[in-house]
Amino acid sequence: MKEFLGFVKKEFIHIFRDVRTLVVLFGLPVAQILIFGFVIRNEIQDVNIAILDKSKDPVTFDITGKILSSGFFRLYSYLDSDTEIESVFKSGKVREVIVFEEGFADKLQRENKSALQVIADASDPNSARMIVSYTQGIVADYLKEVNRNVPLPQVINVPVRMMYNADLKSAFMFVPGTMALVLMLVSAMMTSISITREKETGTMEALLVSPLKPVQIIAGKVTPYIILSFINATVIILMGYFIFHLPIRGSIVLLFAETILFITLALSLGIMISTISNSQVTAMFIAAFALLLPTLLLSGFIFPVENMPRILQWLCSIMPPKYFITIIKNVMLKGTGIGEIWSETMILIGMTSFFLLVSSFRFKIRLQ
Repeated sequence: MKEFLGFVKKEFIHIFRDVRTLVVLFGLPVAQILIFGFVIRNEIQDVNIAILDKSKDPVTFDITGKILSSGFFRLYSYLDSDTEIESVFKSGKVREVIVFEEGFADKLQRENKSALQVIADASDPNSARMIVSYTQGIVADYLKEVNRNVPLPQVINVPVRMMYNADLKSAFMFVPGTMALVLMLVSAMMTSISITREKETGTMEALLVSPLKPVQIIAGKVTPYIILSFINATVIILMGYFIFHLPIRGSIVLLFAETILFITLALSLGIMISTISNSQVTAMFIAAFALLLPTLLLSGFIFPVENMPRILQWLCSIMPPKYFITIIKNVMLKGTGIGEIWSETMILIGMTSFFLLVSSFRFKIRLQ
């Protein structure tokens, strides 16, 4: 028994001496609890909306005030005409437009009924459903207040229109997100493992003394993955179109160009991971931990970014899949062009350049 206790004590000492083991044992669960606790939320918060008020009377102002003071919505802009609705949705800044009909207060006074239309961006069907439900609830609360002790209650009809996904198909949300996840994992993980394997087995030194330049060696390693990842992306797009009826309303050339840009970014990230990894296991662990969970939780793939705490929103802003998913949804579902997605495209180009520069710098250090 004494020998056994001594052996257990030795194991404890080994565990507490290894900082990486302590991080995995205690740091990882705490981080996961905090991230899951703040990310997985069923309520909405600070959703940007636009209002088209064709009546501009005291009643519409009162309802608008109640919607904006609820804490769930934030006014992005007032619209002047119906023609602005499409463009404000394509900008990606607004999730809902509320349209008050002309003579809203007069109809409510004369006929005891009036209507306001709720138009939601249903490219994310779950969020659209919640946003519409919250809006209808606020209008119902308003009616409950004004109809108190009134013999003939007033009625406000709230017709709903779901833009870009009228049937609220969940595939319209999952296909773009799955595409980003697959491309990120396949491209970055396979590239990092492939290059690290050369270092681990000692064949990288043999390649470096060959007539090939280091840039040509890296380019030769990643080129097959560019082609294979592009085939993967094409298969996902075709499956989304033919099986899940996901439309492609925008330019298919722009769609594939943005896909190649994202594949290049993922490959450059894989190269960077390979420069800081000494073994395939380490490369696989870094790629899986640093890419899988953030892509699932912090990219807007499943959980809306605007519902997260501010600090997590800042963290989301450095996640490349967030911008790629936005681009894919805009091009495929909304039919937008480069004019509406240029900022996301420039961010992806900037991130790709940064990863390539860091990889090149670290690769030179290793050669020296």
